[in-house]
Amino acid sequence: MVKVLVIGGAGYIGSHVALELIDKSYDVTVYDNLSTGQKANLTQEAKFIQGDILDFQSLKNAMKGVDAVIHLAGKKAVGESMQNPQLYAVNNMQGSINILNAMVEENVKNIVFSSSAAVYGIPQYLPIDEQHPKNPMNFYGYTKCMMEDLMAWYEKLKGIRYMALRYFNAVGYDALKRVKGKEANPQNLLPIIMDAATSRRDGFQIFGNDYDTKDGTCERDYIHVSDLATAHEKAIHKLFSGEQSRCLNLGTGKTVSVQQVVDAAEQVIGKPLKYSYAPRRAGDPAVLVAKADLAFKVLGWTPRYTDIKEIIQTTWNMEI
Repeated sequence: MVKVLVIGGAGYIGSHVALELIDKSYDVTVYDNLSTGQKANLTQEAKFIQGDILDFQSLKNAMKGVDAVIHLAGKKAVGESMQNPQLYAVNNMQGSINILNAMVEENVKNIVFSSSAAVYGIPQYLPIDEQHPKNPMNFYGYTKCMMEDLMAWYEKLKGIRYMALRYFNAVGYDALKRVKGKEANPQNLLPIIMDAATSRRDGFQIFGNDYDTKDGTCERDYIHVSDLATAHEKAIHKLFSGEQSRCLNLGTGKTVSVQQVVDAAEQVIGKPLKYSYAPRRAGDPAVLVAKADLAFKVLGWTPRYTDIKEIIQTTWNMEI
């Protein structure tokens, strides 16, 4: 049985990845410091080690006998990364270096890394493929670029093989409601809508309704978190099958506007939402959409959730 260490496996995406691996009969250990991950997301089918990626000895101990690592333990708030780059340099960069160095010492040769479309910055063309220049517009995106570059060097020098999965907009929850913990202090559109729908917040704002898009609001490529999880399992499988190291986009290749998300949410929830329009946010591109054909081909992966109402329903199910 393949032993996988899921670092950050109590978090939003990590908990879904751990479930997918368990469903596919992997031997799973979750390593998490529970700073943003939640105990409610842990499952009896996976071992759990409470530890920090800044604790090198703890990481080394956790990796003994492990066949592969999935690294999802990065801080991810874009605005925070610009205001407090020190925090992101230490956690995302030093923490990732610790992971790679622990892998070298414990002779672990395979890693799947949670990267991001933030590595691309403002799109020069659409849809964005993996050959698009990397030009991050925020420090968070830069930390993802750095980790991708580090993994390429560690492969050349130490034989560590990798898959870097560049997510677009992750949304939704496990359809079977096995993930119990919701994200705290959400920064993304759909959790904010849920907060407004349940009166945890007094409405919300749509930033910009004058873009050159179908309805004036930003358009994004929304990918269900369970589809992301499936891609991680397939990436592990491909690495063990001898597939070369790669960076792959994970998206649907389709766009949904912010207004369409809000309208669909009102239909799913069954009541109008309180929101207003605000000026554009600096640095928000009008459209972001993945060209994910390489992931489809290399991983043999196809997103199952392509209807925005179905995606929203899996999120609303967490509230009802």
